[in-house]
Order: sequence, then C-alpha cells, then structure tokens
Amino acid sequence: MFTRFAPSPTGFLHRGHVLSALYVTAIAQKFGAKIRLRIEDHDQSRARPAYIDGIREDLEWLGFSWDAESIQSENQERYIHFLKLLQEKNLVYACDCSRKFTFETNPQNADGEIIYQGHCRNRKLPFSKENSVRFKTPDEIIKWDDLRLGHFLENPKQQCGDFALKDRLGQWTYQFAVVADDFEEDIDLVVRGEDLRVSTARQIALSQALGRKTPPLFFHHPLISDPTGKKLSKRDHVASIRGERDAGISPETILGEICTAADILPQFQPLSFEEAAKKLGIVLNE
Repeated sequence: MFTRFAPSPTGFLHRGHVLSALYVTAIAQKFGAKIRLRIEDHDQSRARPAYIDGIREDLEWLGFSWDAESIQSENQERYIHFLKLLQEKNLVYACDCSRKFTFETNPQNADGEIIYQGHCRNRKLPFSKENSVRFKTPDEIIKWDDLRLGHFLENPKQQCGDFALKDRLGQWTYQFAVVADDFEEDIDLVVRGEDLRVSTARQIALSQALGRKTPPLFFHHPLISDPTGKKLSKRDHVASIRGERDAGISPETILGEICTAADILPQFQPLSFEEAAKKLGIVLNE
C-alpha cells in the first residue's frame, strides 16, 4: 500500500504542510503503507525549481522520510493517454469560456465555487490549444467514507458542474493530474487537509471514468491557521519553514509549536518528527 505527500512547488513549505506530512507519516505507519513524495508542479506558470529543491531540503531537515518520489512535469504522456481515453468515451469536451464569462454566467455553491452549467457541452468546439477541456461530470450520487469524518453522499454535478481537466493555458488541472497519478502510482490511501475534502466526490467520479474500480481510502485532517485565523499561505517567506530555518529556529521547536497550535499537545514541548507523528494518536472512524 502507498500513500503520498504531495506539495506544489509554488512557494516554500509552511507549517500547514508540515502538519500534513505528520499526518501522512502517522497514518502510513498505522496501515503499514509506504510514502511517495510527489511534487505537484502541474501549474507550470508558478512552479519554480528553487521551490522544488527547497521542499526536499526542508523535509529532510525536519526529519520527514519517504520511500519513492515522482514529479508531475515528467508525466505528460500519462495525462495525454488518459485524456485520449476520455475522448474515446465521449466524456470530455472543449470549452472556450473565459474566466470572466464563467464567473458572470454560472451559479456558485455555498463555498463560492462556480458550478459550471455546461455552456460548451454541445458546441463541438475543437480540442485546440486555445480551448480548455472539461469533464462531463455525471449527475449521480457518489458514496464515500472518510476515515476521520465519516460517511458522505455527494453529487459532484451539483457541487461544481463540468470541471476542467486542462486549462486555456494548456496546463493540466489539479483535479485531473492527481486522479491520474493516484491511479497509475497505486495510491490506495489519500491523506490531505480537510480543505480538499470537497474535491473527493468529483475525483472518485473521474477515477471511475478512467477505469479505476476501487477508489483509495481517504483521510482529511484538520488544519492550522495563521494568527488572524486565515489558512496559511506560501507567499509569506518569514512564515515559511525556509524563513524559520534562516532565523535559526530548530526543527524540534517548529514541530512542537505545530502540535501545540493543532491542539495535539496541551502545552509546548520540543519534538522530533517521529515523536510529533506519534503524538497525533490517530483514531479512525469505523
């Protein structure tokens, strides 16, 4: 069994990433799974080689270890193969809707996400470089279980509508790339932040269309926030792990403070990576 830790190199790691890496390690140990470090550089407009090197260096400095590694920019043939498969099944279509048009003409769900209504579904536009590619999201209930949060019944058609697999810049989207990679890399256990939980039903639907018979197990862990209550951002170098390293803060201090902020520890104590992972005390939802 494999799980994965999958940061995107659009900035340096921050404490939220480290908390996720701790959960990946703890749950991998619980299941006896191996860990793949997957660099998710599908967004080539923002990915930088310096961030890729920094991710590896900071993870090693913290004490995180992995068994295998991959990078999405080397998987182009994989994505082309799967897209052709969906084309042959008539499960995708080309779309020329601009971002502005999409926001102005489609409803939003409760979280502010656009529910694309299929404006281009029957227009038979060419699969050209100028057009995005959208998945014909099935209008059906997806049943799935989260190992922490329990049972879900969700209809991705109502959550997001026909979502993009490739954007108008020719870049593969997160939703498509991770599903293809999880399938091909035999990822049977997905551990990630609960902010990504809403992606699960649509990813299961897409994986089924690609031919995956059994979806992976899912565990969506809680998040930590900055002092203002917002989700941590990669854009603040001072708050990045690299920035904290440059300031002379030890990995044991960082890990102890992360566990304290995540209410894993009642009060601060310095911890090694292995000690911090053990402190999580994973309890799975039966």
